[in-house]
Amino acid sequence: MNYFVNDKGYYGDFGGAYIPEMLYPNVEELRQNYLAKINEPDFQKEFHQLLKDYVGRPSPLYLAKRLSKKYGANIFLKREDLNHTGAHKINNTIGQILLAERLGKTRIIAETGAGQHGVATATVCALRGLECVVYMGEIDIERQAPNVARMKMLGAKVVPATSGSKTLKDATNEAMRDWVNNPVDTHYIIGSVVGPHPYPDMVSVFQSVISEETKKQLLEQTGSDQPDYVLACVGGGSNAMGMFYHFINDEGVQLIAVEAAGKGVGSGHSAATTALGKEGVLHGSRSILMQTTDGQVVEPFSISAGLDYPGIGPQHAHLFKTLRAKYVSITDEESLDAGLLCTQMEGIIPAIESAHALAYLEKMDFKGNENVVVCLSGRGDKDMDTYMKYFGL
Repeated sequence: MNYFVNDKGYYGDFGGAYIPEMLYPNVEELRQNYLAKINEPDFQKEFHQLLKDYVGRPSPLYLAKRLSKKYGANIFLKREDLNHTGAHKINNTIGQILLAERLGKTRIIAETGAGQHGVATATVCALRGLECVVYMGEIDIERQAPNVARMKMLGAKVVPATSGSKTLKDATNEAMRDWVNNPVDTHYIIGSVVGPHPYPDMVSVFQSVISEETKKQLLEQTGSDQPDYVLACVGGGSNAMGMFYHFINDEGVQLIAVEAAGKGVGSGHSAATTALGKEGVLHGSRSILMQTTDGQVVEPFSISAGLDYPGIGPQHAHLFKTLRAKYVSITDEESLDAGLLCTQMEGIIPAIESAHALAYLEKMDFKGNENVVVCLSGRGDKDMDTYMKYFGL
């Protein structure tokens, strides 16, 4: 079984580039150039130098001793929250800004939900002196105010998306419209493993540094580079794809992707794509998405802005359909409770997105000495208002 992209841009039944004719030149330019550009020695040298000296990689693989004792297994946290800007998103934006420069682009656009990708994009644009426009749903602008302030301070223009559910899906729509209207000078930094080929592959390659480091770190700490379980939260799915990437062909490693159940899978207020969705096309690729019987996208719901998306990346759809990875879901309440537990047991405040992955530990049955890696994809600074309101702090 091949779990990676083929030369046509597909992962099994999923992927491709379902785009309007006006976007074809932009996407085709990327497709024809991205592999050659990112594999050039000078690109790799600059990319890894920035990851080391600017981002602060490698991020630690931390054995959470109190959580390990509670669950009866060795719980390792891959600390993406310690990256510059506070999440895994910076890995991808560093890669894409270097690629954009090599393609002669001078203007950068992006979409963002939780704001972490927006901040990461604004950060690399400030670093390289490029114009930056970030599209963000009106609702997300309200619930992620600290990140909006950071983007503006970094010099980005934040444009509210006021259509539909006013969240990540709608911000993506607006960004794609912008790209259609500005094809020559503009590069669209997509923040997740979604969109038309080559984006899902490109983003997963830039994020694969997460699992590449994890294998080395696990070998140092346990004597084996293969854990029993790897867990990560999934909206579009970039942190999960980065966390899974170098374990995908290790069949003995159980991959667990945790989606947002919102108020409950059957509540009508959920973002549990694999539980509720079916195959279709969204944002330029064939994948699994939540839709009505006549193919209209169902509005997702999650307390976590970064998981509030009605689909998953095509590689995730392939891993789900082939049963290579297990896709589960966690409610808002379960994630918030897990976030508080991690905070009070380990002194680490996780992003609510990451807390979804931590919450699934409660539902697992461990025999006693398994090695479990959880991707702590971001820190909870941006979610303090939500945490405080929920717990009455």
